[in-house]
Amino acid sequence: MSEPERSIAHLDAKHFDVLVIGGGIVGAGIARDASQRGLSVALVDQYDLAFGTSSRSSRLLHGGIRYLGQGRLGLVREASREKKRVADLVPHLVEPMPFLFPTFRDGRWPRWQLGVGVKLYDLLCGGTNFGPSCTLSQQEMRTRLPSLTSPELTGGVRYYDAQTHDARLVIDNLRAAARDGTTISNYAQFTGATRDGNGWRSRVLDTVTNTEFEIRSAVIVNSTGPWSDRIPGSGTKLRPTKGVHLVVKREKLPVPDAVVMMQGKRILFAIPWGERTYLGTTDTDYDGPLETPDCTNKDVAYILDVVNRYFRDAGLAGDDVLSAWSGLRPLVAKRGGNPSDISRKHEIRMKEVNWWDITGGKLTTYRLMAEQAVDKLMRHAGLSGATCRSGSTELCEGLPTDRISSVYPPPVTQAAVQHYCRHEWVRHIDDIMTRRTSWRHYVDDPDATARTVAGWMADEFGWDEGKKEQEIQKYKAAGLTGR
Repeated sequence: MSEPERSIAHLDAKHFDVLVIGGGIVGAGIARDASQRGLSVALVDQYDLAFGTSSRSSRLLHGGIRYLGQGRLGLVREASREKKRVADLVPHLVEPMPFLFPTFRDGRWPRWQLGVGVKLYDLLCGGTNFGPSCTLSQQEMRTRLPSLTSPELTGGVRYYDAQTHDARLVIDNLRAAARDGTTISNYAQFTGATRDGNGWRSRVLDTVTNTEFEIRSAVIVNSTGPWSDRIPGSGTKLRPTKGVHLVVKREKLPVPDAVVMMQGKRILFAIPWGERTYLGTTDTDYDGPLETPDCTNKDVAYILDVVNRYFRDAGLAGDDVLSAWSGLRPLVAKRGGNPSDISRKHEIRMKEVNWWDITGGKLTTYRLMAEQAVDKLMRHAGLSGATCRSGSTELCEGLPTDRISSVYPPPVTQAAVQHYCRHEWVRHIDDIMTRRTSWRHYVDDPDATARTVAGWMADEFGWDEGKKEQEIQKYKAAGLTGR
């Protein structure tokens, strides 16, 4: 089979209602929402789909329990209700997960206060969280979490959020958008736009063939996350912060539920993930390359120090880290202050007529961000279409029922690789190993798996040995965290 037909060739000189720049979760949500309403939509991304923040998160749908302590009840209520809604829309990508939050003598939050907080957390979900929260005595906490050995333990609470697969959530939104008519092109870089009456003429570079195309659209939406203030024509100002996650074998830290750990004002998690446990995250200002935010020795030491204070017998060291990923939060804020105190509230602004910048927000609220954005752009551009249906239509409706999407990585099979190559815009090995499957972070020998995947991709795309080896080297160079 030859490489899949590239959608970008069909964009040249076509006129769309909406051009979405950015194939992360927000762009994917906007494309799906707008196409459901009957608008014609094109979406481009200079890299792979979900390349940035949307494949490097904590993989949680959550209301943000720490925001309760900051008094941001509106933000918690908004996210709490959206996490339940998303779970109804994508049940194949959501796994309800209990969280254990231990409390200690002289801790930042006493047990009674957390007990009140988690009950409020349940209420802010509309009274129907994924499971009921409860307060735990010291003995009850030790029974649930015997590896927690601190003599200062006073008990804690148990509450619910949910685990997801962030990149697969993007891909499945885009599969649904494509089904409704959206034209999707990855490895297609937006290079600028000029006015075309009340609309726009945009230039897009196909980075595979080095060919430039023109796209005409009534509206442009800049939803490029950490790149949003670097897009030609953008009106945004960001303060990106870096979040690092480490992956260890489950046997090294066999937590039955997710565990909340405090470090000053920061909250870190130990999250069970099949045969693995992942740990994180950090929250530090970042001014390096957006494509490859690194995982430094200092980042590793910080996370492991927190974990080892809670689980003294684990004795985790750098050699126990199997893999790591680093992502950037596209926060809207001025310089100064603690990054952890910056609101995750999103902003939707029209920089000039029919150019919209969407920044901030979080994975959990992507659908709501998309709904609000499409409402605004339709109203200001005078576009006619149906009302929003993204909150009531299950995402996998009409999609293949192969259940290849899940919270956990699927088995490494040729059939899975064939599916990704034929139906999910794959171009390179890392598209599969990191974003479509998470095999890079999960399998025992990712390099050997990558070579196997390369062979199957060669069969699909007709690569010769030279091309296959070139792609393997690209995969190795794409080790985004340097570990």
